[in-house]
Amino acid sequence: DMAVLGKAFNGVAFPDKAVLASFYEKRILGTTGDMARMREMVEGFADDLLEALRSVCNRDADMEVEDCMGVGSMYENWRVRKPFVCDLIVPFAPPEPYCFRSQIWCSGDSFPPDEQGYGTIKVCRADEDVTGCICDKTKLGEDMLCLLHSQANTTRPSSEMEDLLCFKNTQYLDADQVMKWFQIAVTKAWNRISHKYEFDLSFSLLDSPGALKIKFRSGKSIAFNLTPVVQYENSDVYFISHFPRSGLAADFPSSTHWFVTFAVYERRFIQLVSKTLPANACHVSCLQILSFLHGKQCSLTGPSGLTNYHLKTVMLHLLQACPSQAWGPEKLEARLQDMLKFLEKCLHEKRLYHFFIGNGKVPAELGFPIIFQRAEPLNLFRPFVLRRDVYRKTVDTFHEMLRNTAALINEYTVHIPLAHANGIRKESL
Repeated sequence: DMAVLGKAFNGVAFPDKAVLASFYEKRILGTTGDMARMREMVEGFADDLLEALRSVCNRDADMEVEDCMGVGSMYENWRVRKPFVCDLIVPFAPPEPYCFRSQIWCSGDSFPPDEQGYGTIKVCRADEDVTGCICDKTKLGEDMLCLLHSQANTTRPSSEMEDLLCFKNTQYLDADQVMKWFQIAVTKAWNRISHKYEFDLSFSLLDSPGALKIKFRSGKSIAFNLTPVVQYENSDVYFISHFPRSGLAADFPSSTHWFVTFAVYERRFIQLVSKTLPANACHVSCLQILSFLHGKQCSLTGPSGLTNYHLKTVMLHLLQACPSQAWGPEKLEARLQDMLKFLEKCLHEKRLYHFFIGNGKVPAELGFPIIFQRAEPLNLFRPFVLRRDVYRKTVDTFHEMLRNTAALINEYTVHIPLAHANGIRKESL
């Protein structure tokens, strides 16, 4: 397939390996140390904040909050664009005697196409049968009594379920309710420990429950996301309450539908594969350069339907498809072109499959849940089929990025001011 691709490359002057290596060293490599220092600072503060949150919660009636985990580009060492933002997820669980019982789109029940990749979370008493007691399905006689449920338990007051962050008059966990609870809990926690720190803390985005900003007295600030999640069974798959997405992405189906994230497995897969690659392998470098180019193009011509997650998915597929020796540092130019050609093919077909869902070749060492491996592949480019305007804008942005690649890389290699970068089209300026 790769041999017939690259139509968009016709007439494009692509930087050679020496120019790419120089660009990477001067523009991207220096950010690694900055990322490490920021991760350490944010993680230490988040641990302190969550400990304070636990202390202000009612341990008998409130949600139980676990330790946070770092995911995404900052923890996979490929983020290039500033400001750097750490993404931390925080698993939580209901108080006893309640538990979460989840239902996912690939579990056998029919979910409409726009709910593929989502699931629902039911708040149940731990002693309830997963499939539901027969007393809920059959009208029992007056002289008969269900031994599992007492008469008082057959109907639960709606206010009690709402206290457990459910959607009104249901047992389904509501992401909006979770957002309100989490923001209130974080605010109380910060009030308890704020005297220890010489900076202010605030929520930076109203529509994201854990988008926080640390502001120092010097005027500098650090942004990070602390997002509540629910664990899927005994795995490292999580339901995430709110997911950062591009301005062109579709909204969630509803507040009771939770997006399923595989971020922990993605980070683990990259770490596992990296052990088999040559020293100073170029896989992360390729993703960083591609992310940089796409970000710069969007700053010129506006946002597109492509996200950094799409770009990372391309890298994951090629990591599995290409032999280990193909990722040596001297192969940077070839692998970057492979990623661009693979992306071009996916855009042309409007089809980019999720790396984990429906992938029977996921390494067994990851302990990845088999139900997702056996699921139908999930097309991340499905929105392009439904929204032609977004698709056209995305393809145009991609082709424009290809034409500008050499100029952008040369510009940031020799530090020429943006206005003097030859070859960059400036329709948007």
